Amino acid sequence: MFWDFIGMIAAGAGLAGLVLMVRKVSRGILPSWTIPAAIGLGMLSFTVWNEYTWYPRASGALPQGVIILSAPETKQAWRPWTYLFPIHQRFAAYDGVSAKTSLENPAIRQGEVVLVQRWQPTRRVPIAVDCAKSLRADLIEGAVIAADGTLTGAEWYPAAADDALQLAACQAK
Repeated sequence: MFWDFIGMIAAGAGLAGLVLMVRKVSRGILPSWTIPAAIGLGMLSFTVWNEYTWYPRASGALPQGVIILSAPETKQAWRPWTYLFPIHQRFAAYDGVSAKTSLENPAIRQGEVVLVQRWQPTRRVPIAVDCAKSLRADLIEGAVIAADGTLTGAEWYPAAADDALQLAACQAK
């Protein structure tokens, strides 16, 4: 958020400097109100650009093998233009790079779901998936899964046939 603020200030100052140079070169043909207008336009333009390009930049920076599971579109009343052009402020991804397959039971996969949200720290949730039975479990609060697929400290939950996490985990590796 700090760097977003610095970028917004720099964009406003840069556009104001450009307008100031044009005013000097043209010997004052542009009216003086164009300088504060340029500051506002530069700041607003940068902010809108930064909001709408955050998701492509953040998802594009993920390593190969990380699969986007969901990226809900956000519409907000204090940003009425988002009803026409929704933005993405968060997404969930499956980290197939660090995923492990059980040697005793190849249908059991263990990996992490990466939760990324704008202006928030990235969180990682360890999960287990049983590809043969279409089940999944969150491995939180001390939950562990043995190599044979025995789960302790958590419960298996059924997954739909088209569940993005189930599909991503079972296709990886």
